[in-house]
Amino acid sequence: MPDSRTTTADRVSTPLLTLITQQSLDEDYRHVAERRAEQGSTPTGRRRLGTATVVVAVFGLLVTVAAVQNSQRAGVQSASRASLIANIDRGRADLAALQERIVDLRELDVSLQDNLDDVTAAAQGAQARVQRLGAVTGFGAVTGPGVRVTVDDGDHFTVRDRDLRPLVDGLWNAGAEAISINGQRLTARTPIRNSGAAIHVNFRPLSPPYVVLAIGDPRTLQADLMETTSGLTFRDTAAQLGFPWNMDNVDRLSLPAAPQRLIQLDWAVEGTAKENLVKRRKDTPP
Repeated sequence: MPDSRTTTADRVSTPLLTLITQQSLDEDYRHVAERRAEQGSTPTGRRRLGTATVVVAVFGLLVTVAAVQNSQRAGVQSASRASLIANIDRGRADLAALQERIVDLRELDVSLQDNLDDVTAAAQGAQARVQRLGAVTGFGAVTGPGVRVTVDDGDHFTVRDRDLRPLVDGLWNAGAEAISINGQRLTARTPIRNSGAAIHVNFRPLSPPYVVLAIGDPRTLQADLMETTSGLTFRDTAAQLGFPWNMDNVDRLSLPAAPQRLIQLDWAVEGTAKENLVKRRKDTPP
């Protein structure tokens, strides 16, 4: 039997937590031994086998459940990855299609811009041609330097259409580009004639004084007018009949367009005047 003094010393030197644990375990083992002694038997091998079987079954169930969960998770992950890859492929295909569309639209834009430039240039050229034709034919308003001729009735004679015609013809022959009488623009279809006592231009009656405006080179237009047969005829007529007239240069004249109703043609053929003349000569029998 151990020495009580030694045991007491050991207990005194043993840490309190260790002592409590040992005491508790010793008492638990003693109670279990006493209970088994009272029952008169010990655990059999069959009981141990059953316990082991249950433990193994539970462990197998846990392993199976874990395997099933891992398999399902793997399937979901695989499906998600495949779906993501498919979405990426579709996105790339859509992006490539859009990029091709952008290239096509850019090429179309360049082509349309070229066409627009061509149409704009053609429209500007046509507008310039219309303006030139309007100035030449009299159906477009024009401005520029020129001369102004004022003719009035005399004391004993009034100015007639036959008195103004030589003046107009002389100005055309002297190089005038556009002519108007009292605001009425002259064209190839403009009649100058008397209807009663009044002179009519473009079928509009005029009253004296008659102001004739002619756009041209003011440095030469007056002198050139007096060198034409028509200009000399007008000068001599004015001197004989005694109606006053004067001519001066003007830095800027503004002539209106002729009435649009004069543009309407009663008879016209396709082609230029030269082409039609050649055609008529060919069609005329010898």
